Amino acid sequence: MAEMSMNPGNTPAPSLLNKGMPGVITAKSENLFAMARKSSLWTLTFGLACCAIEMMSTYMAHHDFDRFGVVTWPSPRQSDVMIVAGTVVKKMADPIRLLYEQMPEPKWVIAMGSCATNGGPYYRSYSVVMGVDHVVPVDVYVPGCPPRPEALMQGILKLQEKIMRDAKGDPAKK
Repeated sequence: MAEMSMNPGNTPAPSLLNKGMPGVITAKSENLFAMARKSSLWTLTFGLACCAIEMMSTYMAHHDFDRFGVVTWPSPRQSDVMIVAGTVVKKMADPIRLLYEQMPEPKWVIAMGSCATNGGPYYRSYSVVMGVDHVVPVDVYVPGCPPRPEALMQGILKLQEKIMRDAKGDPAKK
């Protein structure tokens, strides 16, 4: 038994970095920026129909978007994520595009609900756009009619994963 305590076994050798410079961490600046971006998403919420009620409930105490670092912001000039929730009609396409163009880079779009992703039950209507991706590029689709707040939270987690993947520069997984 005494021999086992003296044998180091599979313990790794001490790191030379910790020996020479304790408390120093090295990383690429792109990865550090991506970690900061994914943990402080400022959303421009664009609620158009019943999905907006579910989106608003995601910000309430029961689900608490704040723990993900997601803050709602009414101005497109300081926002980096646009959440389009609800039916996009052709009359609203130009205002959505204008708000998207006013957002600074990098910027992302989440399409929330079946109406925002593909027109929903109104897809045969003359005035409904067949998904917000015909107006602005969409990064994450959140399915459902209307999707639950948990689904939007999952969409935010997927967006955070995408932000980190993009920082690593892996084109196969984009």
